[in-house]
Amino acid sequence: MTRICAVRAFRRLRKAAVLSSLSLVGSLGWAAEQGGPLPRLFPADNWWNVSISSAPIDSSSNAYIRFINTPNTQSLQPSFGGDAWPGSDESFGNPYIIVDRSQPKKTVAFQYWNESDGVGYPFYPIPDEAILQPHWIQSGWPGVVDARQDHDRHMLIVDRDNNYLYELWNVWFDLANWQWRAGGGAFFDMNTNNRRPEGWTSADASGLAILPGLIRYDEVYGAGEIEHAFRTTIRVTNGYVYPASHLTSWVAGALPMGARLRLKADVDISHFSWEVQKIFRAMKKYGLIVADNGGDLGLSGTYDRRWDNDLLNPQFRQLTAWDFEVIQLGYRPASASPPPPSPGPDGGSPTHEPASGTGAPGSKPTGGPGAAAPETHLEATAGCSSSAGAGSAGLLIVTSILLLGASRALALHGRREKRIALFAAQRAAEQHARRNVSRTAPLETTFHPPDLEW
Repeated sequence: MTRICAVRAFRRLRKAAVLSSLSLVGSLGWAAEQGGPLPRLFPADNWWNVSISSAPIDSSSNAYIRFINTPNTQSLQPSFGGDAWPGSDESFGNPYIIVDRSQPKKTVAFQYWNESDGVGYPFYPIPDEAILQPHWIQSGWPGVVDARQDHDRHMLIVDRDNNYLYELWNVWFDLANWQWRAGGGAFFDMNTNNRRPEGWTSADASGLAILPGLIRYDEVYGAGEIEHAFRTTIRVTNGYVYPASHLTSWVAGALPMGARLRLKADVDISHFSWEVQKIFRAMKKYGLIVADNGGDLGLSGTYDRRWDNDLLNPQFRQLTAWDFEVIQLGYRPASASPPPPSPGPDGGSPTHEPASGTGAPGSKPTGGPGAAAPETHLEATAGCSSSAGAGSAGLLIVTSILLLGASRALALHGRREKRIALFAAQRAAEQHARRNVSRTAPLETTFHPPDLEW
């Protein structure tokens, strides 16, 4: 028993040491961030940020609301939160990534390349951490886990230096070919009010950006009011209107993509908690924009472990579609006019140029300081005990030995990284396949890191 415990302990130490050493080697530059405070997204007169408190009500507003409430009255359906259970890869809400201008660009192979931006060449600043670590992509699973059939798998990236927004949907990292793949991708220059070309989709079905319509923790609990509209979903839609650029169906009586709902001014919100009042005030001033198909009155928020859904969700569900009105379809203030499509990030050729969806040759990473190690979760082993001090000392010794071979690790980075990735992918895939077994505790696993020859 003692020998078994020792072997298990060494494997855990070796796993942590290998991944820690690679992480240290790859931490020389500015690291990408998961979430964090953001400035105003897009100009103040953008459709997301403009007040609609005095916008005229659409003549068919009552009919649209009645359609939503048929056959049953629909309440607000919030969709945000943290981890599905403590320590899980699976999560709720939409994470977003913040990078700087130095973040290396990656080529993404698209299923729908003809309505995607940056096709066929390195364009998207995707951090390598998203390949193996959880919580960089919507639904939580690392990029190597193919969960496209179960989730939208959105990846939202903000270039904080240039004020650019990159959004992808149905994202997956093809480990066998070392290639990012996605259903589609869109670029938004947030210094402008540029829309997608007419008829084009984005990472959202409407052709709109996702990130500016999310309910964000830093805004709800920060100083000041929330100053933008929220993204909402409807089960079916009927064409599209400004500011949307894309449709998914023609269902008579349904709202079109891009339609805006506003919480009625006379709805009493004084009995709600202060943070929910803050969100509802924004719904009265900026409203909701129909951005995708989904559950009626679905509301999207960010991934953040600090959300208290036990507090928020019951309050959201007290509001129904009857508490809202539809403002004039296609409404925009007199000062707003639809500009031409946005140029590329380099200021040159348009980003909407169709190209082959297979990805450009040479997009495979060559390794180096930009590569990051997967997040490590060490599981306790029943029947084995150890001293915390001895464990820390052992980890330090093993890490030090491995760091002596760091230069060789860099030279052989591609092959070593793939071996580690393969085992990490196996672990993540096992957890994904068993995600419905238990949602009360982290899943145990027999995963062990590969035996690396140094």
